[in-house]
Amino acid sequence: MGVTHRYIFNPPGPTLRAFYYDRSPVSIITGPLGSAKTTTVCYRQLEMMKEQAPNRHGIRPTRSIAIRNTYGELLSTTAKDFTTIFEPLGVFKQGGKEPPSFRMRFKLKDGTVVDHEMWFIALDRPQHVKKLRGHQVTWFWLSEVKELPKDVIDMADYRHGRFPSMQLGEVLPTYSCMLGDTNQCDEDHWLYDFQEIQKPAGELPDWEFFVQPGGVIKRSGKWVLNELAENLVNLPAGYYDKRIQGKRESWIKVNLGNQYGFVMDGKPVHPEYSDAVHCVDNMDYLPNETIVLGFDFGRTPACAILQMIGGSWYCLDEFVSVNMSAAKFAPHLLKYLNRNYPGAGFIGWGDPAGAHPGEVVEHSAIETLQANGVPCEPCETQDVLQRRAAVSNPLTELGMNGKPRLMICKKAKTIRKGLAGKFCYRRLQVAGDEKYMDVPDKNAWSHPVEALEYGLMGEGEGLEMVLDQNEKNNTYEERKSSVY
Repeated sequence: MGVTHRYIFNPPGPTLRAFYYDRSPVSIITGPLGSAKTTTVCYRQLEMMKEQAPNRHGIRPTRSIAIRNTYGELLSTTAKDFTTIFEPLGVFKQGGKEPPSFRMRFKLKDGTVVDHEMWFIALDRPQHVKKLRGHQVTWFWLSEVKELPKDVIDMADYRHGRFPSMQLGEVLPTYSCMLGDTNQCDEDHWLYDFQEIQKPAGELPDWEFFVQPGGVIKRSGKWVLNELAENLVNLPAGYYDKRIQGKRESWIKVNLGNQYGFVMDGKPVHPEYSDAVHCVDNMDYLPNETIVLGFDFGRTPACAILQMIGGSWYCLDEFVSVNMSAAKFAPHLLKYLNRNYPGAGFIGWGDPAGAHPGEVVEHSAIETLQANGVPCEPCETQDVLQRRAAVSNPLTELGMNGKPRLMICKKAKTIRKGLAGKFCYRRLQVAGDEKYMDVPDKNAWSHPVEALEYGLMGEGEGLEMVLDQNEKNNTYEERKSSVY
């Protein structure tokens, strides 16, 4: 007589329960660490295997692919979690040309046999989409959805529901889908757009999103245990509220609070910035006051749009680009300024390197802006200390209005995100104490923030850093000469 295995699963929370029984074409659950997301996804797939209609041979055939961004995480977490739960029901295979797989075959009480094969494939770049071509599966498990490129999701959506087929035992998939689990994403992520904008607008009728309560919640400025958190019964005492000690605010917010945001993996270039202090709602510009434009050049030109209002600098807006020459950037920027800031007067400051033509262009970036009617002059220096101080100093000083001398409007979302930590010194992957690169990463956030630096530096911000440094140098020279 064969061995009987009983699997009974009661989702430990109302959100988990709703996700477990959902059968939408796409369903994604977001939740904090320890909230039983992965376990629920695993057991839901077991139910889906059992729900598949049998073919004429009494076999319930299904096939799935579990996707994660890297093979390391795929095998150490996703595959390990699934195979640990269902180890008695299947065999894990790894090695050779085929991706790792877990083959499950077991008999139900009604005499039919569940036959399921799960493949584990890592896909973290848009160009990896081709790995999905040719696969015929019943469903996809999108593990840590926020780490997956949208191109991968798009292709996966057209590869499920293709197994089993009428050619294989005269049966079709009873239910096919994409189901995913993840910690909360950032506000500029495609998943945020789907959850908060497109779904409420009725544009994604086949997509369902399930958002668990955070493990902690903020009350009176402090993170405390959220009594509505799910799966508490299966967690050690103090799992959420006691272990937050020593954790970064951004880490707690995303991983425990289940709130939108990003977790810094580097040292911010401008640690003085606090989103809670320096970010404000969008403001109208003053048509009778000059608007300052700050520029950073290269193949990703960026423009920061600022104005002095009530004694403080307000970064009202930004205009960013990707892989665009100055010749294309300038007319697009001019059109944007005319449309959004009619009647305003402008002054511009840019990276002095932009005053020199490149090897393959006749005119410099600054000359190109000027030729298109966009004012811009080169700053006097590229001095890094002065540039950084041009932003850091007004972030830490109060203006006549009692507010910090630099405020960032929500409309300048790339600059805001860059200041919050995306513009950073990358952490080195070494043992021991945390170590970082000597220069910041060049990325989508660095260019707009450096445009902000140049705009403020052109208006005289950060000059005191140079004066202080000169004073220190002069004092040193005086002391050195007095020795002799």
